[in-house]
Amino acid sequence: MNINPVQRQSLLSFGSLLAVTGLGYIATFYFAHYLGPAVLGAYFLFLAYYGIFDLIGDGGFGGAAVKRISEGTDQNEYFTAFFILRILLLSLSVVIFILISPYLTGLQENGLLYLLIIALIAGTAASITGTNLYGTAQVGIMQVSNLMNTIVKNLVQILAVFIGFSLGGMVAGFIAGTLIAIVINLKFIRLSLSRCDRSHYTGLLSFSLWTFLSSGGALVFTYADTIIIGLFMTEADVGIYRVAFQLTSVASFIVLAFHTVLFPRISKWHTEKNFSLIEYSMAKAVMYSLFIAIPITAGGIILAEKLLYYLYGASFVSGAPVLVILLFVQIANIFMFLLTMCLNAMDMPKTSFYITAGSAVVNIVLNILLIPRYGITGAAVASLVTISLNATLAYAMLKSSLRVGIDKRVILHLVLSVLIMSLALFAYGYIFPIRDFAGLVLILGFGALVYFVSVLGIDRTIRDDLKELLDTMHLPVIP
Repeated sequence: MNINPVQRQSLLSFGSLLAVTGLGYIATFYFAHYLGPAVLGAYFLFLAYYGIFDLIGDGGFGGAAVKRISEGTDQNEYFTAFFILRILLLSLSVVIFILISPYLTGLQENGLLYLLIIALIAGTAASITGTNLYGTAQVGIMQVSNLMNTIVKNLVQILAVFIGFSLGGMVAGFIAGTLIAIVINLKFIRLSLSRCDRSHYTGLLSFSLWTFLSSGGALVFTYADTIIIGLFMTEADVGIYRVAFQLTSVASFIVLAFHTVLFPRISKWHTEKNFSLIEYSMAKAVMYSLFIAIPITAGGIILAEKLLYYLYGASFVSGAPVLVILLFVQIANIFMFLLTMCLNAMDMPKTSFYITAGSAVVNIVLNILLIPRYGITGAAVASLVTISLNATLAYAMLKSSLRVGIDKRVILHLVLSVLIMSLALFAYGYIFPIRDFAGLVLILGFGALVYFVSVLGIDRTIRDDLKELLDTMHLPVIP
């Protein structure tokens, strides 16, 4: 197929993410109905702790290694330096975890201490092999690996929960999926261990410190609300909040594909001083991320209670107000993800850190102030305020180097198409009230059809882009 590399890898990433996201949602629907919010909340707390100690074990060297390897010089040497540092930091993170584990909510009482250590070791191996692939721009292979990770994880979790292992089965599935990813990655790695010197460690360190600190800030956005909800409220509240967050994340999941594909390429384009290509790719990434996010946000607002009731169960319906706020969080996430990724890829991790760290501090303060008073709604508000702040500051720093803009005419057309879709949803819901899961599926399909027909009819740019892409794939769907 005559598709340029960025389009091809974006399609592979999008397809893989679509499959991974779909499988994840289906599995969570099952777990929500079968286990309820309390057990899910305990599992989400496990993931939060894993994320924190995995970050300590990475130390920012993963992103630094991808950056240096993608630049094309001394690739084996940089990979070797990363390998050694990653093993040392894993040991440090495990020691720190063991020391503070008695103070972590929901860990000792659920018997997850040793399982988390095993997960950290497996995650380190997956990180080392995945960095080998990512740094050499084998994004497609990495996405296949992630897909198989999700498939195996969900299958093991479903089987284990069905048998009766509950929380332990969920964690075992998580570890099993990671092990499969390692096996796949090992078959395709190109770089090998070789002699490295001090300059390679220094090269990684010069980038990793700021990447580590920025990643720490990003981790605050991901897990601070979860942990603070666990401290002030119950595991059931954690489950309701994270389920609502997961459901809204479908609005911005496509941005992960762009993030994955564009980082090594923007790094290379920046080295080559090809700024026009960076500007063009960023504008397209924002536009097509909003192409998906805006209608999902509108539909989610209209159908919030029905979505939670029929997808997750009656015990999750109380999260409807939170879901509405988190939909707007996902739109802010699109800008934050892409803009901070661009800053890091253009060798400005220090700037990215200052922005993310400041926003992260505000996030923690707001969570501590709002959660005891307003519960999980307060956590959602804290996320919306601080992620929007992060995106705004990132844009302010980036615009001095790049002309990052979006086509306002296209955005207007997207909004107009969403208004048409929203009116159609209200009319459909009035004529055919939602009474079961099948009714929910039908109204969602109807809304999606109305939106896509509207936007392709109104906006020539999106229509021509999709037509060109489908034609190159020999799928002449759009006349």
